[in-house]
Amino acid sequence: MFDELDSTNTTAAQLASANADGLAIIADFQTAGRGQYGRTWQSRPASSLLLSVVLRPPAELCRPVILTAFAAVAVAEAVFALSGAQARMKWPNDLFVRGKKVCGLLIESHAANVILGLGLNLTQTADEFATVGLPDATSIRIVGGRVIEPREAAEAVLRRLDREYNRLLAGERVAVEAEWKWRVGLLGRQVVVELRDGSTVSGRLHEMGFDGLELEVADGFFRVIVPETVTHLRTA
Repeated sequence: MFDELDSTNTTAAQLASANADGLAIIADFQTAGRGQYGRTWQSRPASSLLLSVVLRPPAELCRPVILTAFAAVAVAEAVFALSGAQARMKWPNDLFVRGKKVCGLLIESHAANVILGLGLNLTQTADEFATVGLPDATSIRIVGGRVIEPREAAEAVLRRLDREYNRLLAGERVAVEAEWKWRVGLLGRQVVVELRDGSTVSGRLHEMGFDGLELEVADGFFRVIVPETVTHLRTA
């Protein structure tokens, strides 16, 4: 555990080696933390769990959708254990509680290693978020009514990351997939799918899984979309 780093993901990538599977890097403060699409991420020292884990998944699991899904499920379970609040997943990599963001995830590939990074808000207040222009953010303190220190949060998150990752390695992909679908919570609803090429597809989300999102785009007509081509998934 470090007092300060530029980025836990960067440090994890630097320390990663052929036998680094499971290496965890934690920092109280990041000077150059980053999120999805190169966005910056910064928080008050010791106010968030800033964690990166090195993984070396087998080829069949080395897909962004699977790795993000298992991590989202694990962290959501940790959020519930720490606060009593259920977290939902907002595509592609954020966890929300009561409509506000509590955690962001980032998956990066470095040679044979995958770096899973996350920032989980712990002790910030609503006034603190408002002051820095983040009215749509929340924290474990706000939703759970208690102050959680980073070390306690790290133990809860790492325990559940281990459990969900081992389920994948044991071939229990369907169970993880089902929990992920429930956390997304959009089955049966009218949605808009935004794709990496800039186009959008609208329809009813009939089914979803790691192998595709199945949309009913017209009466009796369905389209299957590869998850890795999707940048955003939202209600219509």
